[in-house]
Amino acid sequence: MQKSRDIQRLLEIMTALRAPRTGCPWDIEQTFATIVPYTIEEAYEVADAIARYDLADLKDELGDLLLQVVFHARMAQEQNAFDFGDVVEAITAKMIRRHPHVFGAKRDLSPEEVKGLWAKIKAEEKAGRPQEKPGLLADVPVTLPGLTRAVKLQSKASTVGFDWNDARLVLDKIREETHEIEAALDAKDDAAIQDEIGDLLFAVANLARHVGADPEAAIRGTNAKFERRFGHIETEISRRGQKLGEVGLAEMDALWNDAKEREK
Repeated sequence: MQKSRDIQRLLEIMTALRAPRTGCPWDIEQTFATIVPYTIEEAYEVADAIARYDLADLKDELGDLLLQVVFHARMAQEQNAFDFGDVVEAITAKMIRRHPHVFGAKRDLSPEEVKGLWAKIKAEEKAGRPQEKPGLLADVPVTLPGLTRAVKLQSKASTVGFDWNDARLVLDKIREETHEIEAALDAKDDAAIQDEIGDLLFAVANLARHVGADPEAAIRGTNAKFERRFGHIETEISRRGQKLGEVGLAEMDALWNDAKEREK
């Protein structure tokens, strides 16, 4: 089969995969609900390729993510709801509408002014739609990663003044939450421990927001750092002819510090 750079070919492939009698049995039985975990996974794999700055992998992962869009659009088309062309038309119109400083009369805006204009236009769009449930926070998706959703909830609340204006005040809140975890630990109250840990994570996400950091990117970076340093521990232990589990914490901690020094 010949390669193609034409999106129409990809749409034809998805149509063939979903064909009732001649398509792929696995693809045919999928629904929006069964596919969405793959959609989320592909988005994470795009983020991972970017974090590793692996552009060859990024190309492949963007293709996988595009396939998810095509898959959802095809299932919607089968229900006479919308098709891929409608998706393209909708996002094209939205980008033009939300960028009057590029496609309209507004010019020479600062990045902050652009951000404010985007938020204003987005709010106007939402105001024109029927709301399923009231509330400022109602449109923050519950399926977002926890830290990302925390930041979005906090950002929404900040628009009406429910926010600190000093990152150090958030840091004080973090200290307060750690004390409450200590109290829960002393009480051996498992439910309270989990609740207070949630409060701590929420406060940490808030601190990240106030200093302009992405908490999800921060934890991904720390996870990678942990893997890298623990890999050094494994390598050194193996080089000495030992195995994990045969070495005490003090020795592993020394190797961890060695890995840390090597990264400086």
